[in-house]
Amino acid sequence: MKNKFLSLILSICCMSLIFFDCSEDTISDSKTIVLDPSKYTVHNNIMTTVFWIGETADSSNAFIANDASAWDGKWKEHYGGIDDPDNRNGYYPKDFTPKENPFYFALPYNDIDTTGERKQNAFDIVFWASEKSWGQNESMCKNRWIKIIKGSKTAFAQWEDVGPFNIDDYNYVFGNEQPQNKFNNAGLDVSPAVKDFLGLTGLDSVSWQFVDFKDVSDGPWKNIITSSQIEY
Repeated sequence: MKNKFLSLILSICCMSLIFFDCSEDTISDSKTIVLDPSKYTVHNNIMTTVFWIGETADSSNAFIANDASAWDGKWKEHYGGIDDPDNRNGYYPKDFTPKENPFYFALPYNDIDTTGERKQNAFDIVFWASEKSWGQNESMCKNRWIKIIKGSKTAFAQWEDVGPFNIDDYNYVFGNEQPQNKFNNAGLDVSPAVKDFLGLTGLDSVSWQFVDFKDVSDGPWKNIITSSQIEY
């Protein structure tokens, strides 16, 4: 009788372990990806729009053209042409291979002011400001990387412009506040390549976080990496 009782207990324990393992598998297959906040701020549920190099000015973008960026007066020329979102060859424009990374984004902060000088508080705001000595014509923001998550998909992209609709929203970009933009409530602009990789619809909610280059996973965003700096 004692042996039968022990056998029953062992059977119940085994069944419990099996059930627990199945539960763990279910959790690991979840569509939710958790970002690590240990180094850089995590931004969740951020409205995101799509923009592109060479985009013409109209009412949808508050009549702001994208031939030039905040840091590059010849952005379209340096990229190689218009990054047409409707005519694609994979993650590239249909008619040419871009000279710079097609995985790019804009955030509403610029460490350089409208006179071309470094903002006085930039060194207190930008997370990585102390990692090197920055040249006079070198932005601390341009070319930095972020991780962007939509559902089960993760993309990486480089910071190549400033917006949407704000240039000094550091409490959002480097803090925990929501974007100040009230035009469409968006806090992030992404390129057609990012849109296509993540399956965005044009105005979507994503999570994003700054990452160091060593933490950028392999993917199509590493095929062409932008290294150019300020050129007006």
